[in-house]
Amino acid sequence: MPAPKIPDPTATRPFILDDYGIPKTMDGVLPWSYATERLAPARNYWVSTTLPDGRPHARPVWGVLVDGVQYFGGGPQTRWARNLAARPDVVLHLESGDEVVIVEGTVTKLTEENADPDLLTRIDDAYEAKYNMRHGTPVWQLAPRVAFGWTKFPDDTTKWVFESSE
Repeated sequence: MPAPKIPDPTATRPFILDDYGIPKTMDGVLPWSYATERLAPARNYWVSTTLPDGRPHARPVWGVLVDGVQYFGGGPQTRWARNLAARPDVVLHLESGDEVVIVEGTVTKLTEENADPDLLTRIDDAYEAKYNMRHGTPVWQLAPRVAFGWTKFPDDTTKWVFESSE
C-alpha cells in the first residue's frame, strides 16, 4: 500500500485560559508548512507513549518525513515500541521549546508483511540521507489528530486539526 496523503489540517487557536493572552482572531496563526519545515530536518524527536500502568513514557528517537507523513523507528523490544504495540496513542515533540511543534495522533506499525516495499525503500532512503544508515523494519507511521505550534507565544500560537479528528 502506498503512503497515505495526509491533507493539510485546519488552523485554529487552542483553548487556553484567557490569562495566557491567546489572540481571539485568526490573524497570525501559523501555516501547516511551519510544522513540516521543522519536522523534516529535525534530527531528534521526543516520543511520548503510555506505560502499561498508565504512566507517561518519553524517549528521543530518530525519524523521517516522507511525502508529508512522519515515520520513526526503534527496536521492537524497546519499552516505547512495546507501549505503542499495546496502545498506539503517541505525542511527538521537537526539541525546541521556542519554535514549538507538537503532534498528537496514533501510529501504525509497518513491517515487510503489511507495507508497500517501495514505501519502505523510500523510508530507508530518507534515513540513509539523514542519518547515514538504513533503518529497516519495523517503523511507525504517525497519523496525526491534532498539532500545536508557535514561535512567539502567545501571539502566533496555533492548533491544527486534521480531517480525521473528532
